[in-house]
Amino acid sequence: MTDREKIASEDYYDVLSDFTQPESLPVAVRDYVYQRIDRNLGVTYIHREEIEQIGFRDFTYRSIPKIYGLSDDVPAGGSGFNPSPLLQSGVLQTQREPLGLTGRGVVIGFLDTGIRYEDAVFRKPDGSTRILGLWDQNNNDGRTPEGLLYGTEYTRADIDAALLYGSEGERLSGYDENGHGTAIAGVAAGSASESLLGFTGAAPEADIVVVKLRQAKPFLREYYQIPQGVPAYSESDLLTALKYLESYALSLVRPLVICVGLMTNLGDHAGHSVLAGYLNTIATRRSRAVAVGGGDEGNSAHHYEGYATAGLVETTDLVEIRVGEGIQGFVAELWGTVPASHSISIRSPGGETTDRVDFRGRESRDFSFVFEDTGIRVEHVPVEEGSGDELIFFRFTDPTPGVWTIRVTIRGDVPADKPAFHIWLPLRNFLDGEAYFLKPSPYVTLTEPSNTREVITTSYYRSENGSFYGESGRGFARLAEQKPDICTPGVEVDTPLGRRTGSGMAVAVLAGICAQFMEWAVVEDNRRWVESRELKNYLIRGAVRREGESYPSREWGYGAVNIERTFEVIAGL
Repeated sequence: MTDREKIASEDYYDVLSDFTQPESLPVAVRDYVYQRIDRNLGVTYIHREEIEQIGFRDFTYRSIPKIYGLSDDVPAGGSGFNPSPLLQSGVLQTQREPLGLTGRGVVIGFLDTGIRYEDAVFRKPDGSTRILGLWDQNNNDGRTPEGLLYGTEYTRADIDAALLYGSEGERLSGYDENGHGTAIAGVAAGSASESLLGFTGAAPEADIVVVKLRQAKPFLREYYQIPQGVPAYSESDLLTALKYLESYALSLVRPLVICVGLMTNLGDHAGHSVLAGYLNTIATRRSRAVAVGGGDEGNSAHHYEGYATAGLVETTDLVEIRVGEGIQGFVAELWGTVPASHSISIRSPGGETTDRVDFRGRESRDFSFVFEDTGIRVEHVPVEEGSGDELIFFRFTDPTPGVWTIRVTIRGDVPADKPAFHIWLPLRNFLDGEAYFLKPSPYVTLTEPSNTREVITTSYYRSENGSFYGESGRGFARLAEQKPDICTPGVEVDTPLGRRTGSGMAVAVLAGICAQFMEWAVVEDNRRWVESRELKNYLIRGAVRREGESYPSREWGYGAVNIERTFEVIAGL
């Protein structure tokens, strides 16, 4: 088999490496392919016969790719173009003279479900495409991008030829059958369209580069208990997608804005994943900005906070999870706070209770029950390599419906006003039934990778009345770092595919705003060396803050974004 065939094969498992090959490989591995991402970062594809079992015994938590899903952008009613989200964020005002900022000379990169490149909102007035490049990770029949070992890349010329000579049955493989990527790209960078009753994207003259992500391989879907048919993407493919977007902008010597509308509840929620590290690297490069949505988990009841009791050597907390009928399985992650340590026991809905487990180090335990068909594997890492914190990973298979109780015993000197531990359940999209905490916390519900330090993270609100939207993720990050940074309209936002509400809409508006600023700063040579950190602070300075609200806020960050006010602040008005 060629390297390309191995990477595509379900017989080869993805393993992340944040240090250089060959140190990144398990001992005695012979059949593998190594894809370099950055100087000290890569993905190793290893034949499954070389791997006894995916888990913490042979691999670090960081090296097993996490699974990301699509933002939960739901259709919203209404007809005609709704200008409110772009007006309230200052986008339409900034598009007009005297600034006239429409994203000219800026590249916006999307890693998502592809793009419906035939749509008029992605074409110039002469009918040619505004898309510079389209990389389909799924198709291995065409030429690969430079520096990458799989997929097929389509250039602007390829897309223009498809527009001129192709038919519906001969579409390029990067075409978006799902619609999620098209909606986000349209909001961020769609051209003005008379046929859509006045629709325009936030940066209608920006150039576009797109990655159509491939679905995660079966071994990862099975490991994380992801239902069949649900869009799910591996962290390894997100890393290669980012490499492609960054390389494209470098080759053109152009400012780049990366729009991330994907999310997961896996990870420490403090920005220490391999993906977060690479996003930090890109975001701190000049002429770069990374916009990330904070997700839609605010009201999902998928987050729990446990506290110690002051003065006690041990505190016991009963964590109750309601599991509905028909759910095939799910995972959960407990992240502890230093210097506390944690032991657990589990009670089934029928009342059977496991022995208390006082973990001694890195280990795995399997639990079964006499009167339940449920199997539970618990993996423990006393000091997780990326964060330095304790991790307990739960994997439930065929859980009996009812209330499952995890009895968590906290030992150690933990301040009573700070959580001793957090637990997260998966995204709603990653469950094939009902699973939620009976006593959840709506805070610290920003999804990953939005807790990454250097990216610009947005929650979302309803622009018509200025109210925060309850489904939006909320801060802060797990270790109380400030996130979100800003709040952006995300309710009833017009897209080329109809009006939608969700985190993806908010981050798309934010990406367009970043492109507007990059045009002024870099293309027009006003702040040539700007990058995400500076751009973030410019947006914060111009944010709208309400009287009576404390900032930074768990919901609003430093306020509602308004790019027009940002330029007024710069001008000293």
